[in-house]
Amino acid sequence: MTDQIKETVKERYRAAALTVLDEGASCCSPKESYGASLYDDLASEEVPDSAAMASLGCGNPTAIADLSPGQKVLDLGSGGGLDVFLSAKRVGAEGFVWGLDMTDEMIALARKNQAEAGFTNVAFIKGDIESIPLPDDGIDVIISNCVINLSTDKDAVFREAHRVLRPGGRFAVTDIVRLDGTIDPDDTAGWANCISGAIPIAEFEAGLRNAGFTDVTIETTGSAGDGVANAEITAIA
Repeated sequence: MTDQIKETVKERYRAAALTVLDEGASCCSPKESYGASLYDDLASEEVPDSAAMASLGCGNPTAIADLSPGQKVLDLGSGGGLDVFLSAKRVGAEGFVWGLDMTDEMIALARKNQAEAGFTNVAFIKGDIESIPLPDDGIDVIISNCVINLSTDKDAVFREAHRVLRPGGRFAVTDIVRLDGTIDPDDTAGWANCISGAIPIAEFEAGLRNAGFTDVTIETTGSAGDGVANAEITAIA
């Protein structure tokens, strides 16, 4: 079942990337696409429209990441690169941002967007968030937008996030959390739609603390329907 869930999730994100790559950015404005409407400042940011079009997030992690010039940032599940590019503008030329994604199509879209926008302080790498292909203690801030709920091994995600963050580094993600017990964890389509993989707030917090994080805060920001809610989650490594 785990492999089936992962493949279903991959297919959804492949399709989203291919839609943007095939149709281009002219079909709609950023705020009409997927999760881009959650970014109030997009109109003033110089980011590629096609990066915004491929956003399937449930929040805006760059709003809670507290980024500073010179920092090194990692975006788990970076998609078309929207949060990577927004972060890159904040950390500046002395900083650097990695985007990690598991699909070739999203990596291709993100690199296309990077080339068109001219960002030189970012890199997109392929891999799984349960096994991050980066060394220990090298990241100042981890961000992620509605991706951790898609993982079937969240404890591995939390351990890996703690491993690659420097001591005192910040974990700042937006995600979906479960509010009741009515969700069917075996519904593969529900996993791809960010519902079935959601875990309760207490379980999310326990997972972070067990991985070594402290100062964990989880605040819901509104119902996402079907017994789940959007949430902003921060912690310190």
